[in-house]
Amino acid sequence: MDGPTTWQSVRAEAQRRIRTREWPPGAQIPHEADLAAEFGCARATVNRALRDLAEAGYLERRRKGGTRVALTPVRKATFEISIIRQDVEGRGQDYGYRLLSDALEPPPAPVRAALKLTGPAPLRALTALHLADDKPFCLERRWINPAFAGDDVRFDTVSANEWLVRNLAFSGGGFSFYATLADAELSGLLECAPGAALFAIDRTTFSEAQPITAVTLTYAPGYRMVTEI
Repeated sequence: MDGPTTWQSVRAEAQRRIRTREWPPGAQIPHEADLAAEFGCARATVNRALRDLAEAGYLERRRKGGTRVALTPVRKATFEISIIRQDVEGRGQDYGYRLLSDALEPPPAPVRAALKLTGPAPLRALTALHLADDKPFCLERRWINPAFAGDDVRFDTVSANEWLVRNLAFSGGGFSFYATLADAELSGLLECAPGAALFAIDRTTFSEAQPITAVTLTYAPGYRMVTEI
């Protein structure tokens, strides 16, 4: 391989061999020590690459049984965290933003569970409304670990959504997509009829074991999410 050998480059080469069936389904791949010698890197580098491929469903690793290419590789969907402003502008509409509230508050039990928090330490609670052509587009309700965005970070003009995507790297998290009905508060904020069907997303992000944020994004009626596989 050209350039320095990183675990990412080892992963890419191993994935290429799986896709081209140089390593066919069910086949046992070379031992880590042999791959490390071939790629000119530490065995730990190879181990990291193979672990990542196993987590992605391409490989099956068994203690004392070696590593084999999965017979039926699991395909995982990967979602990009979008910037709502860009979503609006990409639809050919003018973007607007209003910060409705920003305060330190103790998170409720569901948020503590989602962020794997054990103590009652307060989080930064924000509510913001994103607009498209001066009409409600998305309501953002977010909890942020103040260790990652303290009082010096202001969200008066730039949304927490955009600031976090642009400034913090995350290592993992989760998504939940669901339909919900507009209650009195949502119908007022999103200017829709009570009981209207709304699309919502719950998302968490972490930096290693440290929680960064938990957010609920609720979109005005008619929103359609488009992605690729």
